[in-house]
Amino acid sequence: MSPSLPSNVHKSNHPCLQTKLSQLRSATANARETKALVHEITLILGCEALATGLTTLAGPTDITHLGYEYTTATTAPAKISLVPILRSGLGMLDAMQTLLPNPVPVHHLGLFREPTTLQPVEYYNNLPYHKPTSAENSSGASDLAILVDPVIATGGTCVAAIQTLKEWGVGRIIVVAVLGAHAGVENAASEWPEGTEIWLAGVDEAVNERGMIRPGLGDVGDRLFLTLGK
Repeated sequence: MSPSLPSNVHKSNHPCLQTKLSQLRSATANARETKALVHEITLILGCEALATGLTTLAGPTDITHLGYEYTTATTAPAKISLVPILRSGLGMLDAMQTLLPNPVPVHHLGLFREPTTLQPVEYYNNLPYHKPTSAENSSGASDLAILVDPVIATGGTCVAAIQTLKEWGVGRIIVVAVLGAHAGVENAASEWPEGTEIWLAGVDEAVNERGMIRPGLGDVGDRLFLTLGK
């Protein structure tokens, strides 16, 4: 029996999601199929994550096509950011933008894993350290950051991203990932447990000596952008 996951980690049991994850694992899935499967998995998983991560508020009244008045709905919190980790997080971005009812800022984080130490190295960060918007939000940061990255292997990259977003001043973080290794997921979940929720389609038990999940998905970024064998 697999060990239990931390309380702030949620693994989906959606049958369609599990089937699509199985298809994504296959070495026969080409770049086009990989892109489509990552998108579809993110749509399903994102629906589950946002169902608990957002709330609905009553908005102003509007008029239907038949002339009837109705009360509109809005989502809260109002200040949301999408944060894809380059490169592979870009494969999940369109699905999350489709789910959210209004456009939100996209702030990219570039992180790679140093091959010898397996430690994360940041090479790009476009979080806007701009003028504060209020006394309550001294950094101008988002109330909610949705962090997307297909794989949580050792957890080091996810931990580094959570640290960066926490230092920026976000109120909460929702991590949406396709697959995680159990120890890496525990590592990420323990970084800021009171402020972070992690949503996954699947959890594998181990990583190999290169820090790749076993059996895993391979390098999703390489699969998406056809840079295999680089």
